Amino acid sequence: MTDALRTVDDAEPIEAGAPPTSIPAPRRGDPHRYLIAFAVVLAALMQVIDSSIVNVALPDMMGNLGASLDEIAWVTTGYILASVIIIPLTGWLGSMFGRKRYFVSSIVIFTAASFFCGAAGSLGALVLWRIVQGLGGGALMTVSQAVLFEAFPPEEAGTAMALFGLGVMVGPTIGPTLGGYIVDNHGWPWIFYINIPVGILAAIMIGTYVHDSLHQKRPPAIDYQGIALLAVSVGALQYVLEHGQREDWFDSRLILGLTLTGLIGGVALLWRELTTDHPVIDFRIMKHRQMWVGTVLGVVMGVGLYAMSFTLPVFLQNNLRMTAEQTGLVLLPGAIATAVSMAVVGRLTNRIDPRLLITIGALVFAAAAWQLSQVTGESGANDFFWPLIGRGVGLGLMFVPLTTITLAELDTRELAQGTGLYNFFRQLGGSFGIAGIATLIARYTAQNRATLAEHLGRTDPATLARIEMLTRGMMAKGADQWTARKQALTIIDHQLMGQASVIAYSKIYLLSALLMLVLIPLLLLVRRTRGAGGSHAVLE
Repeated sequence: MTDALRTVDDAEPIEAGAPPTSIPAPRRGDPHRYLIAFAVVLAALMQVIDSSIVNVALPDMMGNLGASLDEIAWVTTGYILASVIIIPLTGWLGSMFGRKRYFVSSIVIFTAASFFCGAAGSLGALVLWRIVQGLGGGALMTVSQAVLFEAFPPEEAGTAMALFGLGVMVGPTIGPTLGGYIVDNHGWPWIFYINIPVGILAAIMIGTYVHDSLHQKRPPAIDYQGIALLAVSVGALQYVLEHGQREDWFDSRLILGLTLTGLIGGVALLWRELTTDHPVIDFRIMKHRQMWVGTVLGVVMGVGLYAMSFTLPVFLQNNLRMTAEQTGLVLLPGAIATAVSMAVVGRLTNRIDPRLLITIGALVFAAAAWQLSQVTGESGANDFFWPLIGRGVGLGLMFVPLTTITLAELDTRELAQGTGLYNFFRQLGGSFGIAGIATLIARYTAQNRATLAEHLGRTDPATLARIEMLTRGMMAKGADQWTARKQALTIIDHQLMGQASVIAYSKIYLLSALLMLVLIPLLLLVRRTRGAGGSHAVLE
């Protein structure tokens, strides 16, 4: 047995003739753990960036493929549906086919699908290959996390999660900037082609240095009913969350029907997996207090995080008229702050109570969100610098210790299922957050517009003076009086909507701050953790 393979286990092998012992030796970690970290983070980063980079290219795809907005949305929806269904299955699939083989195969599928996405000549072909890409990409982030936890010794669990967090948190910030540059200079197919060399490198390195866990055991049976219930329930709910706002939620029979299907299917899935002997999703690991509390915390943090990650690029581009590249440059300092804080926190997690780090992170994040709620339609890039630095530092302080304490009680045999469930619920929480936030922004904007419009009556002197000034300005540019007045009223309406939108975003950022503050009382349910990895974690 090689050293690299042996160190994946929790205990040293017992030599022939050695007296038996019931206490395993501490896990030392894989000697190639930093090469493994580089490879798996590369794979996770590729998946995370691809999730955000495509959004920048959608307008170009519409023109090139002759698709409408609703049709081109399936390029994103198809990928998300496939990946969300796969994420909770990754632990079972790794056991069924072998973790190393499944991991490498997923990268190959993702990379090959990326090529066919770039070469697609029709919308149907592009959506098909995006679904295939999602089936491969769903495993990259989850399996990467499990591999890192096993490759590093318990006392370096914080470092492992810091490295993982670099890809998960920094990737979405890099995506729009990189996507904007590629689309402007090379065309949208190249946002897929750039995955090819990265995927090849990641597959080679993982095939060389990553090994199957010694605790890996092939399931004796396949739970076809569980797989079917997962696909139906999660697929239905995810579609509702992606398209609910666009179709006016429950006024649509399709959305109502899919919601009922998702809820009933979800209950049936939970019952099935808890009663069968060989489940594809082992919900039983949620019996660990650290696991279920950490998952709840992760969902709350995910909603608060997406409240800002989803709205900030939209606000910068729609309200402040920034390009994709300019938006990326505004967000970049925050991404760097996240990377630096994660590197520091990764070293501190084993020395300082993780609950304290999460509390400080939540407070810093909430303060940054409050600062962002003060921006206006006249704000510039400099007004976002320090709030985004604070947001980045807060994320770094929360992400690493939260992941560590969530997985702390899990045995090595449970890590694959645990990381799958943790990422699944966090992804689902993020989807709920985005759907809820999109709805709130639309409603807040409409409410604010109605309130502001009350002050723009026909008898208001300031309003009449403003309309008269704009009308004269349009006439000076050659418009007749009737056309000039119509244009003046249009400008007033746009300004009104812009101001209403700014106020709506301000409320969302305040809501994000409150959600982060909700994290703090929930930490009372968490025990202090030093180290990670089942029996070797110290819980106090």
